[in-house]
Amino acid sequence: MPNTPTLELIKQAPKVLLHDHLDGGLRPATVIELAAEQGYTDLPTTDPEELAAWFVEGAARRSLPRYLEPFQHTVGVMQTPEALTRVAAECAEDLADDGVVYAEVRFAPELHLDGGMELDQIVESVLAGFQQVTAQGRIQIGLLLTAMRTAANSSEIAELTLRHRDAGVVGFDIAGSEAGHPPTRHLDAFRTIAAANHHITIHAGEAFGLPSIWEAIQICGAERLGHGVRIVDDIEVQPDGSVKLGELASFVRDRRVPLEMCPTSNVHTGVVDELSQHPIDLLTRLRFRVTVNTDNRLMSDVTMSSEMHALCETFGYGWTDLQWFTVNAMKSAFWPFDKRLRIINEIIKPGYASLQARSLESA
Repeated sequence: MPNTPTLELIKQAPKVLLHDHLDGGLRPATVIELAAEQGYTDLPTTDPEELAAWFVEGAARRSLPRYLEPFQHTVGVMQTPEALTRVAAECAEDLADDGVVYAEVRFAPELHLDGGMELDQIVESVLAGFQQVTAQGRIQIGLLLTAMRTAANSSEIAELTLRHRDAGVVGFDIAGSEAGHPPTRHLDAFRTIAAANHHITIHAGEAFGLPSIWEAIQICGAERLGHGVRIVDDIEVQPDGSVKLGELASFVRDRRVPLEMCPTSNVHTGVVDELSQHPIDLLTRLRFRVTVNTDNRLMSDVTMSSEMHALCETFGYGWTDLQWFTVNAMKSAFWPFDKRLRIINEIIKPGYASLQARSLESA
């Protein structure tokens, strides 16, 4: 489409990212170097280009459990304070270089204990890496601590979250295979976070359906849904094009529950067969609180810019749509209200207005 924003201009747009996994975004060369430093010998190759291709091929197997398998290698080399700090700093650099002005990055501290670190040291090491870059003023980053829903450490991770809330841990999450592991298994952890007036996002409605979403919101207190793509199961599109929302879908839309949507990742995990089939367009047209995210930049070979550009090419989105996604995300961030408002009014809106003007001039 002639007026579709170009990838080059989208890279210059101020972007907001709410769903990005630290262990899913490493630089391939860093994985190789850290493996050599730590004596990790399980990598399939030590050639950076080949390793990058291997991660993408491994993740794109249309199955969430299989999509998660390659993470054993990234997590495997993130077992020292120095490695965590380096990975976090590079993550912040890569996001800032892509035009992201605010990001919430998540990881599971319980997966980084093999090298003998304590949980608090693990979190402090990641925060130190972010601080190296956020001090430059190009990007702000909040850290989300994730508990694995397949384990029994969520209460401990919830307490860890609260211990570091003043240092930059902005919320609590659970992740991992949804089927057979409902969020209510971790209700004590969610109650701990809620009682302390802190923030909750939950991976729900990715590979499993409406019951997972309902439990996450109505019982566990989720303020946002990680993915939430299966909310479309409660939406009926009639033959004449009219749309009927079920009670849960209506609640999610009415309450403006943010959906942390990761379209390319959903193709790779088999939620949809191709991007054109992704429910993000229907949900956008119905004006759910849709946000656009990367999920795992290494595994899915995406950036925020490439994800936005793919949506523009697939669904015909323009600058107004990209700004809407971005403002949605900033409104939904676990960041103080006054700081969110400042980023929206002083960075996001002027940035998109300038890019839209440039696009019109060159059209």
